[in-house]
Amino acid sequence: MVAAVAAVGLAVTAGASAAGEQRTEQRTEQRIEQSADLRADLRAEQRAELRRLARELVDAGAPGVIVRVDDGRGTPVEIAEQAPWTRPDHLLKAGDEYRMGSNTKTMMATLALRLVAEGRLALTDPVEKWLPGKVPGGAAITLRMLLNHTSGLYDYTEDPAIRPSFLGADRRRWTSARLLALGVKHAPLFPPGTRWSYSNTNYAAVGAVLEQATGTSLADLVRDRIARPLGLQHTYYATGPAWRGPYARGYEPDAAHMPPRVPAAFRNVAGPRHHGHVDVSGNDPGWGGAAGAVVSTAGDWSRFSRALMSGRLLPAAQLAQLRTTVPVDPERPDGPGYGLGVQTAIHPCGTFWGHDGGMPGYLTANLTDRTGGRTASVLVTTEFWSEFGADPKIAKAAGALQTAAICAMFGKPAPTAAHFR
Repeated sequence: MVAAVAAVGLAVTAGASAAGEQRTEQRTEQRIEQSADLRADLRAEQRAELRRLARELVDAGAPGVIVRVDDGRGTPVEIAEQAPWTRPDHLLKAGDEYRMGSNTKTMMATLALRLVAEGRLALTDPVEKWLPGKVPGGAAITLRMLLNHTSGLYDYTEDPAIRPSFLGADRRRWTSARLLALGVKHAPLFPPGTRWSYSNTNYAAVGAVLEQATGTSLADLVRDRIARPLGLQHTYYATGPAWRGPYARGYEPDAAHMPPRVPAAFRNVAGPRHHGHVDVSGNDPGWGGAAGAVVSTAGDWSRFSRALMSGRLLPAAQLAQLRTTVPVDPERPDGPGYGLGVQTAIHPCGTFWGHDGGMPGYLTANLTDRTGGRTASVLVTTEFWSEFGADPKIAKAAGALQTAAICAMFGKPAPTAAHFR
């Protein structure tokens, strides 16, 4: 009888336990469903907000904008908005090829660090070792200083000789060696390693070092070491003005409609004209060289960022070097930093990594989190308003869109204006 009572007791206990576990499981499932519903609601709100802000940017005067956000939890948000007057030229799509400008530096740094991992380069190598006699004071400038902009080299894009190419009026081909020579004919800004100053000449030198160390062109290095292994079908180093697939048309105002703040020397851009704008998409981006000549898409760049920051492209030691930063502003040691070909900054919604870039007709911001699991791109099809601070209306709209994209990347609602006061 005792055994029977014990058995009944165990049965009752087991039954009660099973019922309790079932209720717990139901509550857990409800919480998961509620959480999923909340995430879905937030994603829907963010998608609608991003589209609204993209339209506001176009209404503010931008010819077009591509937005892509991947929060790592589902289908990425992809948006393309364009001004009606641009539609006869091309129907803008989120997957269009785009000139990435200075985002190219991230790829060049990746290539350099892969060679470091293979023992073919060292971050402590002086420039003189690879480019003897090509850089005055090159014995004191290391590869690391080139990659993190602490070399002190003058920026070749400030030299008037590059301006006709920048504006599309000069079709000459610029090699890494010629771009480097243009920059180093000017006196350095400061002794190597003592300060930070962004200079495209640094990456002209990096490009020349990569070519010297490998005996391979930059176009082939990007293709064989990054694009093909990652399946980036629309990513390449431009060797001329031609595009390889459907592409975004880039525009700048014509001389009569150029904002007053744009200097007179930059007001005449080459290209077909209509609706008060110049289509610059047929101009050659080669003057950007290793500092800015890569073409890609928002989706391809997201895949590249994921592979880079997750460690697929670089061993742990080299990835740690890439993430080792110097302050952009010495007065703000905890402010924005620059690593090896990447920038980082703290935002109200999270710390992001990545790069921005610009050349006539094409302004880019490609961002990711520390692991590459989340990515965001905002690509605006005009650039002079930012280059010269020439259009506050577009700047305000673009800033709001970029903030919303960063927050959506981190799965958070965009902060209110109070966060930025």
